[in-house]
Amino acid sequence: MKKINGGVTAAMGFEATATAAEIKYKGRNDMALVYSTVPAKVAGVFTKNVVKAAPVKWDIDIVKNEEFAQAVVLNSGIANACTSKIGEEINQEMAKAVSENLQIPLRSVLTASTGVIGMQIPVERAKKGIAAMAKNLDSSVEAGHNAACAIMTTDTVSKECAVQFTIDDKVVTIGGMSKGSGMIHPDMATMLCVITTDIAISKDLLQEAVKNDVQDSFNMISVDRDTSTNDSMIVLANGKAENKEITTKDANYDSFCKALAIVTHTLAKMMASDGEGATKLFEAKVIHAKTKNDAIVLSKSVITSNLVKTAVYGSDANWGRIICALGYAGVEFDPDIVDLYIESNGTRIKLFENGIATDYSEEEATKVLSAEEVTAIADMKLGTESATAWGCDLTYDYVKINGDYRS
Repeated sequence: MKKINGGVTAAMGFEATATAAEIKYKGRNDMALVYSTVPAKVAGVFTKNVVKAAPVKWDIDIVKNEEFAQAVVLNSGIANACTSKIGEEINQEMAKAVSENLQIPLRSVLTASTGVIGMQIPVERAKKGIAAMAKNLDSSVEAGHNAACAIMTTDTVSKECAVQFTIDDKVVTIGGMSKGSGMIHPDMATMLCVITTDIAISKDLLQEAVKNDVQDSFNMISVDRDTSTNDSMIVLANGKAENKEITTKDANYDSFCKALAIVTHTLAKMMASDGEGATKLFEAKVIHAKTKNDAIVLSKSVITSNLVKTAVYGSDANWGRIICALGYAGVEFDPDIVDLYIESNGTRIKLFENGIATDYSEEEATKVLSAEEVTAIADMKLGTESATAWGCDLTYDYVKINGDYRS
């Protein structure tokens, strides 16, 4: 398996484009379209927030009831959430515009929106943008990149990844794009993710692979502990690689899952490191936990602690905050046997051992915590299970960005 340059257009038979429709932003692309030249098996996972945006409700219905999809239209600036029946009608009008312009079935069109909650999308601008995009679809790397940039809101960088591997002597590609910088605390089944692949696989196994994957990827990141109304991960598999269709959990299925994990983990870490106002990616590893669920809960408790996040921002080795975050996670453990480490750039320091601080150097600890990627490792010494979660530091800029987000 190897990473290659590209995103949603990396796999065979996929095209993309973007346009400036002025949904809310001016002077930049704010709509994207991803298209499979042939019908593709569709899978997806979505927010568990009770308040679901209009595109989320539309997509859940299609993923549940249709085997194939062929296009995804996305916009940034307005989330189309909390917009009642009017928002649902606008969402359907957008899907209908894609259907008519590309001459594909209405229920093969998925939608995704991100941005301010409560505003209505100016539907005529959206339809005009869709008509323009339908004429400019392209399979180039640049076209995929433009699509990834168009869905950004407070993101500072676009997020893309692509992987190639071989099964049945056929080269298979998985590519993806995502956006997300704030309101990031996915509980999948405001992040958006579209993944495309040319693999031939049954819909049931595709959905199972996607549902299982997010447990260790997108569900293990958090910027601010706010689960969006719009979280959507959509996966299209069009079979253009011409491998023998995967219908059982064999070695080929395992290879697909591993490649998918490379793409999703890469995108997830990019989202965490690009958290609003963030200066550092903060990773928490919990090892030797009693159960997998314990490891997951403990690691996420550490990355979501505001006190830990501010200490990371200040490069302060305040290990007590990490131990405290482990302690209130709701998992039973013996704090008198826990070891705690921090590491970055190949340097690891033990801060806490068997219930008491070690004789570590504050100066060296500050140096470790000053890196752009910092890891905390908690050894629970209770079992064999582990989990890794990703977050970021909490800075002054997070408050500035969110203090006037609507304006």
